[in-house]
Amino acid sequence: MRKPDEKTAPGGARGRPEAAPFGRPPASPVVRALAMVGAFAATVLFSVVLARLTLEPSAASVDLVHSNVHPGRSISAYLNGASVREAARQLGGNVLLGVPLGVLLPVLVPPARGLLRVAVVTATLMTLVELIQGALVSGRAFDVDDVILNTAGALLGYLLVGRRLGRAVHPRRRHWWHRGRPGPAEAGAGEWGAGRVPRA
Repeated sequence: MRKPDEKTAPGGARGRPEAAPFGRPPASPVVRALAMVGAFAATVLFSVVLARLTLEPSAASVDLVHSNVHPGRSISAYLNGASVREAARQLGGNVLLGVPLGVLLPVLVPPARGLLRVAVVTATLMTLVELIQGALVSGRAFDVDDVILNTAGALLGYLLVGRRLGRAVHPRRRHWWHRGRPGPAEAGAGEWGAGRVPRA
């Protein structure tokens, strides 16, 4: 039996590893509160912009708009029958409209973090907006392709910014497959953490 020397023993002179927390440590309460307030203010601003863009009547479009419940139909029509500028404005605009949701949801609503959750929340919210404007707003119609494009934009925002921002503000979520399995901090409290030394 020999004790490991200080150079080779993990964790320093006593041979104990430093216990790493599960994931990145959460932000301080002050930073978290400021981030939540900022995200809330940005969400209010986004809601106002969304309402102006989607729920304002457009009398000039009453005879031009038609409901679309067939995924891809409107997208195909813009790609094949409109100018490049008009297609980019309509399709790109709907994608950009969803980006703020992908950035703000992980900060404002921590349980909504995750690619699938962001997609479900965005699709539900934008479907509701489309139903309202199609049923109540003159010159507007329900279009399932708008929901698809908005959701794609939210996923883009989540992957580029929202995922990292959510993890920086809130503690990392333990998934169901992590339950019953020790995290790195608990795993580090095994043979080395108990003060034992490896056998020679």
